[in-house]
Amino acid sequence: MRTRVHTVRTGKMFSIAQKTQWETLYFSSVPARLIKHPCKENIALYLGQQLFLTRNNFQSSLFPFSIPTSLQVGIPEVSSAHFAGSVLVLVVNQKVYIYDYEAGSWNASTGIKYPVSHISGDNCCYSEHPFCLEISNFVFAYLYGDEISQTSIYFSNTQGYKFQKYVHERQAELVGSLGGIFYFHSVSQVGLLLFNHGKAKFWYSDHPLNRSFGVPFDYNGTLDVLITPGQKGILILWFEKSLLISRNAGQLVYPVRVQVGYSTVYSSISEANISIHSVAANENELAVLTQENNLYYGNLGILKNLLINLVRQDVWSQEAVLMFTGLGMLEVLTPVLDLTFLSFDFQKYSVNIQAVLMNAKLQVHICKVELLQGEFENKMYVIDMNSKLELTALMIPRPGMSPVPLTTVSNPHSLGFQAIIYEDGNTYNGNAKYRLNISLRQQQHLGRADPNFTSSIKRPTMSTITLDIANKEISCVDLKPLTALVSVGCDLKKKIVVQKEISACSKGILDAVALEDNYTYIIEKEAYDPNFQGQRATEDLVVHYPYEKLGCPLLVYYDDPWKPVVELWWEGNFQEVIEVEAEYVLLEINGLFTYTYSLTAGTAGCKSQPQNWTTVMETVGKKEPFVWHRKNYVSCHDANSDTPLKWPKAPYQILGGPTENKVIFDQRNGIYIFYISIVDPYYSYCRLYTTFSVYVHGAFPLITPWEEVITFLLMVFILLSLWLAYMIPKLLHTELGHRVRGFWVSLCKRCRKSCACFRHK
Repeated sequence: MRTRVHTVRTGKMFSIAQKTQWETLYFSSVPARLIKHPCKENIALYLGQQLFLTRNNFQSSLFPFSIPTSLQVGIPEVSSAHFAGSVLVLVVNQKVYIYDYEAGSWNASTGIKYPVSHISGDNCCYSEHPFCLEISNFVFAYLYGDEISQTSIYFSNTQGYKFQKYVHERQAELVGSLGGIFYFHSVSQVGLLLFNHGKAKFWYSDHPLNRSFGVPFDYNGTLDVLITPGQKGILILWFEKSLLISRNAGQLVYPVRVQVGYSTVYSSISEANISIHSVAANENELAVLTQENNLYYGNLGILKNLLINLVRQDVWSQEAVLMFTGLGMLEVLTPVLDLTFLSFDFQKYSVNIQAVLMNAKLQVHICKVELLQGEFENKMYVIDMNSKLELTALMIPRPGMSPVPLTTVSNPHSLGFQAIIYEDGNTYNGNAKYRLNISLRQQQHLGRADPNFTSSIKRPTMSTITLDIANKEISCVDLKPLTALVSVGCDLKKKIVVQKEISACSKGILDAVALEDNYTYIIEKEAYDPNFQGQRATEDLVVHYPYEKLGCPLLVYYDDPWKPVVELWWEGNFQEVIEVEAEYVLLEINGLFTYTYSLTAGTAGCKSQPQNWTTVMETVGKKEPFVWHRKNYVSCHDANSDTPLKWPKAPYQILGGPTENKVIFDQRNGIYIFYISIVDPYYSYCRLYTTFSVYVHGAFPLITPWEEVITFLLMVFILLSLWLAYMIPKLLHTELGHRVRGFWVSLCKRCRKSCACFRHK
């Protein structure tokens, strides 16, 4: 069945008692519009003289959509709407409101101080990965047509609940009026559409696209901008007399060609002299309903941008809209009022595109491919820095035909690829099978990109890879492109672990049972600073040892320069030792400062003054160990005029990387609990950090100054005694010794005589 007209009606069991407390919304523009949720196929919003929100694809009768009078919206005029995840965001009377259709609750947005007319956003449907889900949180609000240099633009990362002012780079210098602002996730850019004197162009937020505007194009009316689902960067820009398409987020914009009859092709909608009434698009298809009762269809392939006239039926009305309900399934939807129940039924004109295209009168060429499939279709992948991704696909052409598969990425500035196709030697129903191997890496790691190709590979980005057939026939309705989302960013399955081959427990220095039993230890006040500034505290610190988290401490001898061996793990499996490759920092979390480093800024070869924990904490404004990471790390091995090398003897506190820096412990035994953070911005997009413990042993107790004096005097006395014991017997055998001995003998005799005289008396 090619086409079918039917009306959806359901039993009317609605309760209308509360409707006196609600205001019916209406759409401010004509003709009517329809917005489908890109991820939830049964949810859609119809915007016309009445609004209808459906959760079953208009398979039941509905009351007009309304808003509580308690929100005091004034005139209930809707000028723009957008699905952001599980909520519907609407501009009502130049203010933004949120309707949670799952909870059935309304909220007024906050943070917007000036009137707005439009909102924009996108959704990611590929995965439950946080990076994908986060896309639906981003919403822009703006006043269409306002002077771009002075207008107020608002941005929300909370699905529209709370906005803040957004200032686009060099916005004050731009000339023209605001036609829209959009977050193009496929190229990791914010794109601002401005128009002036019949021309429009996009201006982008980040390098390298911010070097110049997108290519200007004609702008002869109020364009609606439709971001197609799938994160491919495909935009549909249209109004009554114009239909434009961009496949790279507005950098290049082309008119859509129109085929009428067997072979007549017009270069644009205006040349074909037709008037657009409604437009619908999904990830692969485009459809147009005209005021002349014509229905046009085209695919959103990689190269072609052609519409073909399908059928001419009496389906047009001012309230009619187009809607894709599935692959190759199209409906013309019109609400019909039921006067008895004051609700609305929906008349649906259904079109099976594949069946219509089989009409010989259309002279559509047969599809050259029987099968195109890949395991990566509609999935999301993560490529961390220095990583790569391997994908495979299968293509089976029709006998005697040689189609050319074509692979593209939406953001070549961040993601590059290599593709190899080969015949795998097998057949399918007598047809040869072809395998396609696709290898993906960051563009700058492929060795072919200029270093200035991107502003910085430190910034995570996103890209979409699409595999399609070049110059695919319009009859390939069921042969949709294979698309996958690739996040060039943090792989959340990664973590770091400090290697612990020798522990204090395995050597019998500490007892694991005692550590597990609420073990505490004391840090003397002379050895720690709670503010991490290296100043002694005012009292000793009692620390509870978290054995369940840290286990038994790593054993380190105090007199050996030391640095930890850091391992990278992925999904619980060991990947590599990273202590040589990446730069990282350590900090004792209780403020112990009884350690230093083997290198100074000068001996480490710094060209500028290196960062340290003190300077980082002062910059961030927080006194805690978690403030130094890859996003704020600045290498001292790069010349920096803002921080010249003034103190070359300052300790160099970065380990790993190009230096052999190590930790030197003071003469102190005890437990150290270290926080370790990978600060190297070129190792991973993740904030890789952990905590681990060390037990330092082998240090003799420190001696006080008084103890040193007493020890010195005692040693002098002992040495003198030994010297005298050796020298006196030896001297007695010399002439001097005899005279000395005679003197003492004579002296003793005199003493005896004197003592005897005293006794007689």
